Parts: sequence; structure tokens; C-alpha cells
Amino acid sequence: MEFLNLELKDNGVGLLTIARPEALNALNEPLLLELDELLTQIANDQKIKVLVITGSGRAFIAGADIAAMHQMASEQAKEFALLGQRIFSKLAALPQPSIAAINGFALGGGLELALACDLRLASDKAKLGQPEIGLGIIPGFGATQRLPRLIGSARAKEMLFTGTTIGANEALALGLVSRVLPPEALLDAAFALANDIAKHSAIIMRHLKTAVDAGADLPLAEGLTVEAEHFAACFATHDQKEGMGAFLEKRQAQFLGR
Repeated sequence: MEFLNLELKDNGVGLLTIARPEALNALNEPLLLELDELLTQIANDQKIKVLVITGSGRAFIAGADIAAMHQMASEQAKEFALLGQRIFSKLAALPQPSIAAINGFALGGGLELALACDLRLASDKAKLGQPEIGLGIIPGFGATQRLPRLIGSARAKEMLFTGTTIGANEALALGLVSRVLPPEALLDAAFALANDIAKHSAIIMRHLKTAVDAGADLPLAEGLTVEAEHFAACFATHDQKEGMGAFLEKRQAQFLGR
């Protein structure tokens, strides 16, 4: 692929690197289409238990490609937004947990991609924001919906209405990222977290992620029903028997992902 690089690391951790550094990894249509294809591959790859996403060079993703969007007509813009939304929703719906390792600028579509990941770690040099208002547009790849759900409506509106770029420590205080690390420690921390996740049963992790995501926008009673259904489904797996058996026998569980 021209703009993306996927590597399988130890213990089933996949590393996806956005590799368009001459444009600060800005998202254009060819890159998005590559991502669409690669996400399908990742979703069907049982060797990948956790996905880490980062950017090459000094940016995570500096946004969408403004030069490509400048002359878009309204209908073209809608098609571009729907393309980005569909692909980022595909990322959010991956059966595997995903971790954004935000190594630099995560602006506009770059932050929107990170918002579609399950977890976000940031370098202390990272800058995050949704600056679209300053360009005479609004976010189109999901920020108006995902950002308020993550950090609350008022704080999200302040970021969106002002277009302000914030540093990693402010993002941590807002709950936008869960850890801030020195640049040289970022990927190691992301891999350590990914390994902590990957050591567990892949099939049970899928039930867990689905229960959390499916219940997020439901009333509590309905969300609890979703939880009970996935809890019950765990008992039809080999790994539930293995996990509980290993606990009772005081040994390390050997999960098979089934």
C-alpha cells in the first residue's frame, strides 16, 4: 500500500502506521480508500488481537487534505464526509480493541480517527484539536458526535466552537486521552498496553467490546440486557471453561480464542 503500513508484532499486536509524512499524514481520498481495504483485512485476521495506530514523522494525522477539499461542491463534500464517516465507523466497529498512539499533530480528521479508536495515548508533544470552524466548515468525519460523547457536551462545544488546539496534558485532563508520555516512550507504552489486552481471550474480548459499545447510547435497563446477553454468550465458549478451570486449579489460563 502507498500510504499505510501494517506490521504484526509480538503476541498478536498489529501496528498500523499512517505513512504520508510529506503532507503530515493528511487524509485524502486515496489514503481513506486504502484504510477501508486494510480495516476489512484486519477485521478478518485472527492473528491480530489488538491494533495500534500511529503516524510517521512528526504528525499523527494533521487533518484532511485542505487542498483536495478547497474546490469541492456541496454534493462532493457530502460524499467525502460520508466516506470518512463510514470508514471511521468501520474502525470503531473492529472486533479487536484499537489504540491510537498520538505521536504529534492530531487535528481535524486526525483527531476524528483517534476518536474512533477504543483508547488513546499521547506524546507530551502532541497537539489535538478540531480547527474546522476557522476554515469555514464543521467537522465531517464524526467529531460533532463522538467528541461530546467522550468528554461531555460543554467541553466538546468549547473545542469545536473555538477551533482551539490543546496540548496533551489538557487532553488528559479532559479525558480525551488516558495517558501522556515522553515521545520516545509512546510506542513502548502502547505496545505494553496492547500486550496486556492481547493476553486475554480474543472471543471474550469481542463480547466485552460489543457490550460496552452497543450499550453506550441505550437507556440503562436496555444496556443491562445487552450485558446479560453477552455475559451468557461467554458460557458457550471454550475460553470461559478454560479461564474458570485455570483459576480453580491455580494455573495460568491457556486461551484459544474460541
